[in-house]
Amino acid sequence: MRSVEKKFPILVPDYRFDQKNEMFKRRIWDKDFIEPGKRLYSEVKYQNRYGYRKLDYALRNASWNLEYGFGFGNMKSNHGLYSWTHISEKIKRFVETDGPVALGLEENTRIVKKAARFLGADLVGICYAHPNLVYSHEFDLLEMEHRKIELPENCTNAIIMAVEMNYDSSRYSPDGISGASTGLGYSMQAVLANLLAVFIRGLGYQAVPSGNDTALSVPLSIAAGLGELGRMGLLITKKYGPRVRICKVFTDLPLHYDNPTLFGVDRFCQTCKKCADHCPSKAISYEDKTNEGPSISNFSGVRKWYIDPERCFLFWNKNWMDCNNCIRVCPFNKPHGLLHDTVRSFIRQLPVFNRFMILMDDLLGYGRSLSSSEKDFWEV
Repeated sequence: MRSVEKKFPILVPDYRFDQKNEMFKRRIWDKDFIEPGKRLYSEVKYQNRYGYRKLDYALRNASWNLEYGFGFGNMKSNHGLYSWTHISEKIKRFVETDGPVALGLEENTRIVKKAARFLGADLVGICYAHPNLVYSHEFDLLEMEHRKIELPENCTNAIIMAVEMNYDSSRYSPDGISGASTGLGYSMQAVLANLLAVFIRGLGYQAVPSGNDTALSVPLSIAAGLGELGRMGLLITKKYGPRVRICKVFTDLPLHYDNPTLFGVDRFCQTCKKCADHCPSKAISYEDKTNEGPSISNFSGVRKWYIDPERCFLFWNKNWMDCNNCIRVCPFNKPHGLLHDTVRSFIRQLPVFNRFMILMDDLLGYGRSLSSSEKDFWEV
């Protein structure tokens, strides 16, 4: 076992994933997805039904504006709010004055987590920036270039942060109201990653902010103790379930690493399968874990549940909208409260009751998509 592997608490494939093969990049070069991609991202199709009207699209598109207009974390590394070096000229002289702040490992960790939470992180953890979780190549959607990518030298620490998605709007999936919860998460994480990176540069260290660019978020989040991997292929957090968006900052600031956390997700997902039941594209597997995914868009090589990204993407195209059904129906996707926290405790400590918890989740109506006849988002 190589020394780099000894530092990392979870299994990682022995290669680096090429971002070109990520599903939302394949719409540019893969002939099977070019036309569906054009329809989804370039055409507008308002519909005379709740959640798909111009009103609903306006909310969805407004929520994305910081990401698409200033963040660019879904388009290009080292750009916009995710620039690896840019600092406003008004504060640059303060950052460049004197040398690095000299604090201890534990003190660095404490202040960075405090700053992250103050700046907008709902969850924060720290892990080693495993090189195999950095893309081998980035696929730049702004310049339409495919090129190798490496983190700056000595940026071996990763600060992983999660931003909560709005619970009420996510319950309308798969429509534009739910899409707004996704877009707002992406916009807010771009601001968060940028601000924390500038804070760390102000201490005299390198800081590389990252959204969906540069490196894989889910395995880094698991290693940093933010949650576990669910059947749906997303991070399941203890407090918010899968209802989060993830950003990172890579740095050479010395930091203490967190440990992975286990609270019953893996065993619960073996029984539950609600995400698979409610996936309109049938992209989520009912089967046991495997070592290989069904598509080049899967980061294969370790035993886990793999989704079918191609089926998922084609449903988005058919729906003219993104989809959060798997997030919406997940029993872990509940706001903080005595009842929900008690259920989470049962799942963690008494897994024998998992089937009962799933049954009660269904009987109480959790997970069904809301509509204007049941609860009008615009009137509440």
